[in-house]
Amino acid sequence: MERAIGGADGPAPGVGRGPVWPEHRAAAPRPVLLRIAVRLDRRTLRGWHIRLLDQLGQGLGRRVRVAWVAGEHGLPPNAELLFRLEAAIHGLPRPGLATPAEPVALAAYGADAPAEDSDLVLDLSGAPDDPAVTGPPVWRLDFDGMPGEAGLLAALFAGNAPVAALRGPDGAPVAVGRLGAESHTVMLAAFEDYLARTITLIAAALDGAASTHLPDGSGAALQPASRFDLDGLGVSRRAAGGLARQVARRLYALCFHRPQWRVGWRRVVGPDLIDLRRHPEGGWTDLPDDGRRFYADPFAIAHGGSVTLFVEEFDYRRGKGVISALSFDASGPRGRPEPVLELDTHLSYPFVFEADGAVWMIPESHASGTIDLYRATAFPGGWVHEAVLVDHVVAGDATLLRHEGRWWMFATVRAGGGSYSDTLHLWHAPHFRGPWTPHPRNPVLIDVGSARAAGPIVARDGALIRPVQDCRQGYGAALGLARILRLDGDGYEQRVETRLGPGAAWPGSRLHMLSAAGGFEFIDGSRRARARLLG
Repeated sequence: MERAIGGADGPAPGVGRGPVWPEHRAAAPRPVLLRIAVRLDRRTLRGWHIRLLDQLGQGLGRRVRVAWVAGEHGLPPNAELLFRLEAAIHGLPRPGLATPAEPVALAAYGADAPAEDSDLVLDLSGAPDDPAVTGPPVWRLDFDGMPGEAGLLAALFAGNAPVAALRGPDGAPVAVGRLGAESHTVMLAAFEDYLARTITLIAAALDGAASTHLPDGSGAALQPASRFDLDGLGVSRRAAGGLARQVARRLYALCFHRPQWRVGWRRVVGPDLIDLRRHPEGGWTDLPDDGRRFYADPFAIAHGGSVTLFVEEFDYRRGKGVISALSFDASGPRGRPEPVLELDTHLSYPFVFEADGAVWMIPESHASGTIDLYRATAFPGGWVHEAVLVDHVVAGDATLLRHEGRWWMFATVRAGGGSYSDTLHLWHAPHFRGPWTPHPRNPVLIDVGSARAAGPIVARDGALIRPVQDCRQGYGAALGLARILRLDGDGYEQRVETRLGPGAAWPGSRLHMLSAAGGFEFIDGSRRARARLLG
C-alpha cells in the first residue's frame, strides 16, 4: 500500500461544502466486526481465491470464512490445456492467479462456514440460491453479465475489455469496474491481469469505496457475452497462433523499431481541441526525429516569454527514456529536443508546472516505487530532486491540480499485478510539496477506458476537463475528454464526453496525450513502422 510523505506547510485548506481535512480530523472509531462467508467450489479453486481471502482477512474489523458449495459456470474443459501451452510458449511465471489450487490452502479460514453465522455472503461459485432459504445478503460476481470465470474468458475471446460487476440481492451493482490487461493476445496473461483487478474491485466494495457505474454510463445492465466451446481444435489454433505471433514479434523487432511514437504540434488559431472535440482541419505537424529515437509525452509550459516543450526521448540503442526539452517561437520548434533530466531508471510523462516562483516537474518513474518532485535551477535544465511525494507505490502519469484552495494528485496505481492503466488513485495536500494524503475511497475508479491521465487538467467555462487515455484496445489507443463532476475529500466522479482516435488528420494507431501552452497545442501517438537504422 502506498504511503504518503512530505512536510512543508502550505496554505490553509479551502472552506465550503468539502469535508474536514485529515490534518484537522479526529481519529476514526474502530469498525464493527463484519462476518463474511465466501462461497467457493473446491473443484474450481485458483490462486486468485487464495490471494483474495488473504487480502480480505487482513482488513480491520473482518472475520472471513469459507463456505464450500457445488458451483456452476466453471471454465471450459480445455481452458487449462490452453493456459499450460501459453505459459510454456511465452515463459509466463507459474504458479499464478489462474493456477488451480488445493482447498488445504484455505484451511485457516475454517472448514465450512454456515451462512446464518455471517453478515454477508460473497458468492464466487456461481451456485444458485435456494429461494426457500433465508439468510444474510449475497453478493455475486459477473463479467459482462455472465457469472463466474467463464464470463471473463468469454469476454477475452470476444475481444472485450470486460466489465466486472459485484451485485447485491436485487441485482443492483455494488461495485463496477472495466478491467485492463497488459497483453491482449496471450489469453493467460490477460486472464490473470483481469483476476488481479477483480481482487481490487472486491476489496474496494467491502471497504465501501467502489464506484457503482462507469464514467460513460455503461456497466449497470450488460447483456451476457455469448458462450463458446473451447474444443481440442480451438486450443491447437490458439496455441499455434500464439507461437506464430511470438516469432513474428521477434522478426519484427529485428527489422523495425518498436514502439513507433511521435509528437504532433500545431499553432492554435481559433478553437482548441477541447472546444472542437475533433481533429483540426489543418491537421498536425510532426516533430521530426532522426530515426534512432522517438519523442512522446509532450508537456508544454509558457515561461520567460516563450513556450518550452518537454518530452520523453527514447533512444532505441540505450533502451531507456530521458526527459528532453526544446523551445518554440512563432514559426514552430527551434532546434531539436535536448536532454535535461536523466536517471538510472526510465523516465516519461514530464508533468511540469509553475508555482511559488519556480518551475517544477513530476516525471513518471514507476520503477523507482516513488512519486518524485524536481525543481528547475537553470530552466529548462538544472533539475534537482526536491522531495519524495509518495513512496511504496507503482504509479503512472501523476498529474497535479489546484482546486478550491487545495492540491490534488491523480495517478494510476498498479498494486498486486494487473494493468498499469485501469486503477485511478487520488491524493490531496494543503501544498504541492505535501504532506500528501491518500483519498479514503481509493481506488476512486477502475476503468481501463478512462482512469489513466492523458495530460494536464484544463479549466474551461467553469468546468474541469480531464484528458484521459482510452486503453480498451491497447495502451494509449485513443484520447478521451472527461468532465470532472465531483472532486472532494469524500468522493470523485467524472463523465467521459468525447472520444478521439487517430484518423486522416493524425495517421497511425494511437492518440495518446494532449497538452497546450502559449498558443500551441501538442498531441502524440504511434506512427507506421519504420525500418531500423544501422549505427
